[in-house]
Amino acid sequence: MKQQIMDGVYWVGVTDWALTHFHGHELSTHRGSTYNAYLIVDEKIALVDTVWGPFTEEFLHKVREVVDPARIDYIVVNHAETDHSGALPALAALAPQAEILVSPKGMDSVPGHYRREWKLRPVRTGDSVSLGQRDLLFVEAPMLHWPDSMFTYLTGSNLLMPNDAFGQHYASAFRFNDEVDQEELYQEALKYYANILTPFSPLVLKKIDELLALGLPVDMIAPSHGVIWRKDPLQIVTQYQQWARQEPRRRAVILYDTMWEATRKMAEAVGEGLAESGVDHRLFHMSLTDRNDAIAAIFEAGAVIVGSPCLNGGILPTITPILEDLRGLKFKNKVGAAFSSYGWSGEALKRIEGHMKEARIDLVAEGVAAKWQPDGEALERCRDLGRAVAKALPA
Repeated sequence: MKQQIMDGVYWVGVTDWALTHFHGHELSTHRGSTYNAYLIVDEKIALVDTVWGPFTEEFLHKVREVVDPARIDYIVVNHAETDHSGALPALAALAPQAEILVSPKGMDSVPGHYRREWKLRPVRTGDSVSLGQRDLLFVEAPMLHWPDSMFTYLTGSNLLMPNDAFGQHYASAFRFNDEVDQEELYQEALKYYANILTPFSPLVLKKIDELLALGLPVDMIAPSHGVIWRKDPLQIVTQYQQWARQEPRRRAVILYDTMWEATRKMAEAVGEGLAESGVDHRLFHMSLTDRNDAIAAIFEAGAVIVGSPCLNGGILPTITPILEDLRGLKFKNKVGAAFSSYGWSGEALKRIEGHMKEARIDLVAEGVAAKWQPDGEALERCRDLGRAVAKALPA
């Protein structure tokens, strides 16, 4: 059912308890998600964002609980990706007189998704529309995380609706941040940031500074995924500023896969060298580990160390995807190293190091390659590698 989140503002989104992966299989969502949409009833009526297409009927039912969709004057599309706009065709058909408000880049992305002849109006930072007692104010937010992204602010209610910013893939029986498990909430918020927004961290800092400079009072932040921030809502803004600065902890992550346990033994020896130096660490066996969970751990760590056996002159296919992630996510302030086991050729070590250099990870120790099962000397070199990485981490 719909829920009033403040005077004249209704949550008309849906909770997707069954969602296990997002963007195809790019992102795991162990705790499901929500697709949040907000209906504002004033002298005029506005709907900010919709929901993913499969939930269209549930969404429209909630809208009808509040108003006849034909009475909607404005439909705001903060971002055209279909998890937020999938119900737009059905809603637009029921509200043909409604003006659809989009960012300048939305003038390309919305028609590009739907190929419909809709009445679109671009709005820029500082533009506003009056609903009667309150106004909708718009702030462009390009590349947070699409070119068309923007924020919508409701004056009078001090409500910020920032679409994908400040969200989480987190299904809950409750709508607000003070009603849910805080550890779970921040785990999902961190995972969301690390896997989606990390490449745009410089833009995050710039946009937050721009938003704060506007001097808008914020009593509630209502993102398009997860729970709504009503208790100390700016806590998530402060957290985003910290995450965007990418100041790593004195911690390491070891990523590896293994065929006949040789690389596992090497990974554990690297960990022993780190532990001897007082550095906390986690080992991720990548054929058994969720890649997005590993990325969230890497995001907080100061060091990433990667190992693989050599297979067909290369590395195991379970390791390649996360190396591509490291390159694409553009992590900053990371040091690292590589290790490998091999039988008759040893190209894997150089392949891993090449990927890490492309990801701009500072290699601070000579990589270790061990032929067949590592002997005592090879394992000690692995411990030395761990010690060297630990030495390169800030105190």
